[in-house]
Order: sequence, then structure tokens, then C-alpha cells
Amino acid sequence: MKNNKILLAAYLFLSMLFTTSCNEDDPIPAVEETTGTTKYIITSTPTASEGVADYLLTTDDLTTGTISTVGNGIEQDGTYRYYVTNKNRFFSLLYGQGNPGAVTTYELNGQGKLTKLSNFQSEAVQAFAAVNDDILMMKIPRSGDENASWYRVNAEQMQIVGEGKVNIVKLAGNGERAHFTWLTQVGDKVYAPYMSIKGCCSDAFGTQYPDSSWVAVFSYPDMALEKVIKDDRISFVGRYFTNGLVADEKGDAYAFSSSVATSSGNYTSSKPSAVLKINKGQTEFDQIYYFDLEQASGGYHITAQNYAGNGKFILMMSDVKNAYGVGKRFAVADVYAKTFTWVQGAPEATAITDVTTNNLVVEDGIAYIGITTAEGSYVYKFDAGAATATQGIKVDGGKITAISKLSY
Repeated sequence: MKNNKILLAAYLFLSMLFTTSCNEDDPIPAVEETTGTTKYIITSTPTASEGVADYLLTTDDLTTGTISTVGNGIEQDGTYRYYVTNKNRFFSLLYGQGNPGAVTTYELNGQGKLTKLSNFQSEAVQAFAAVNDDILMMKIPRSGDENASWYRVNAEQMQIVGEGKVNIVKLAGNGERAHFTWLTQVGDKVYAPYMSIKGCCSDAFGTQYPDSSWVAVFSYPDMALEKVIKDDRISFVGRYFTNGLVADEKGDAYAFSSSVATSSGNYTSSKPSAVLKINKGQTEFDQIYYFDLEQASGGYHITAQNYAGNGKFILMMSDVKNAYGVGKRFAVADVYAKTFTWVQGAPEATAITDVTTNNLVVEDGIAYIGITTAEGSYVYKFDAGAATATQGIKVDGGKITAISKLSY
């Protein structure tokens, strides 16, 4: 994710309604065969001036060297972009600041060059994720309209193949509104954690229910609501525009709460920042499992997580509650063993100005995270098993905003 101020904007991008680069008679580009060779895509905002667009930079290695935004990369159209990959395609999503915005689709050609396939029109949505062969998106009004709209875009066809609505006032069932924090595929279903919000009274994101959590379970692809999983041991799962629910290799799902519910601008939850578990094939929280991250960390709160495999999560932690900011101290939590270890080798929290949290690369127990300090913007290699961070490639002249990978 970009700067914290973007998170506070009224609506965030996308919903792929029309293809602007093709008409109905144009053939859909075929997905190219791949050789298994990987390239990494680093998106970076030039630091020379304000209000400039991201550049897409490609590299074979994230662990060493320097890459520059000067005279290099593909410039994006529009200032604020977000990114997601599925079916070996890279989707660059423009936040239109209240207006429709383009979604540009790329893939690597046979020579490993990033090639544009098409553009789509977009409108504001607040949650999206890759599910099966699709990108599932949810437009969630924070006031007024009682219905959230979902769109299912096939990543290969690059067009909408299904859509529908969810009554979020009825879903909340408590006089407030359900505001989904993210969408997660768990088995053959979609689990959608949500905040309960007032949606009114000059306190749209405030709530009268700060000490409860909810996860809506939808069938897929029809997105029929099957049930709501509830628990009172933690506050809501995830944060605004921040994923808090992850399925592991075993099919179990782990739910992270930052405990940042508010009312009239004040933090009101009495619950600690903690983790609950949903066992494979179940639609209830495991009543035995509970991992208190706040206690384990000595009073810190989780702001974001990245799953590195084998039960280990790389966490971004803050020593104060923050509903929108990004924690700048890193840790590894083993949710199987319920252990917590601070990461060694990352820059000091006080030196960090920005951290990438959206669309990171995680592979073989390693997470690659962009960290910007006064010395520059680097990709750091986080080893979840060793709880260490090592400085990697530097992006010269830019600030890293996301890291992705494709094969060709």
C-alpha cells in the first residue's frame, strides 16, 4: 500500500466494467506458455517530485544490485496505483479519486519483457483478491446504499463473468453496517471478514461493537451467503483495506486482529491484538486456539502480516494502536508453536519512512519487503525461519510501493 493518506481516501479504485483497448469483436489474448523462468516486478514512485506515477521495473534478482527509475521501466497512467496478479498476469489498478480509472493488464512475453495486453475501466472498490481463475472485487459503501456490489473478473478473459449484491445492513444485523476488510479463498469458499461500522453521524467507521469479530462465508462462484462466523475473544479481523485472514497449506485459516475499533475517534476495544483459528472444513472459530500477540510482543499491535509458509508469519508491529498506519518493527510469529520472535537485521523503526504492505513476493519461507529510509529504498529479504532481514536490491531515485513476480 502507498502512503497512509491514500488509505483515508473515500473510495479506492476498480471494478473492471468495460474494456477500452478492445471491442467485442477483438479476440481475447491467449495466455502464453511459460518456461518457468521468473522475473520480479518492482513498482516504484519517483522521489524527485510530488504527484508522479509509479514505474514498473523488472529484475531477475531481488537480493543484490541497483535498479533505477531514471530512463527505465514502464510509466503508469495516473498517480495512485495498486496491484494484483493471477493466472500469470499482472493487473495495475488506478485509484480514480472518485472517478472511474483504468486497469492495465500485463504479462511477460517469450523474451521476458513486460507487455501490455489491455486496459479496463474501473470504479471504486474496497476489497479484492485472486480466487480460482478470477479476481473477485467488492465495492462497499460506507453510508447510504445498503448493498455492497461484487464483481467476478476472469483473469484470462479479462472481463466480468459474474456480479451481484450483498445487503450489508442485513448482514451486520445489529443496526450498523458490515464493511469487508478483505476477501480470502479458503478451500472452495470465500471467507470475508468485516468490520461493523456506524456509517453515519460524522463517525462512519466508528462502532458500538468494538469487542467482536465476524467472518462472512460465501459459496463460490455464486457468492451466496452461507453463514457468519462470530467470536468475542478478539475485535474485528484485519483492518480497513488490510487482509487479516490467511489459509495455510493444511487448509486451516488464521485470523489476525489489530484491536483498532474506534468510536468518535477514540480506540475502544478492550481486546488484545491476537490470532484465532478456523480449522479446515469448519465454519466456526476453534474455541481452544488463541494466540495473544500483544502479550507475546510486550504490548505491540499487529498492523499487517505476510504468510511465509509452515505456520510462520512475518508481522509488521506498532507500539501504539493505529487503524491506518503501518507498523515499522518486524517479527516472526509461528502460529503452530505460538512463538514470537523479533526480526534482526531490518532498519530501526525510527529510521523507516515507508514499508510496502500490498502484493509482496513470498516464496520458500522468504518474504521480500520494500523498506524506505533516508538512505534510500531497498528490497529486504526476510527469512522467516531464522527471523532475519538482509538488505537486497536498491531502487535508485524511487520509493518501492509493491513487489510481484511473473513467469515466462
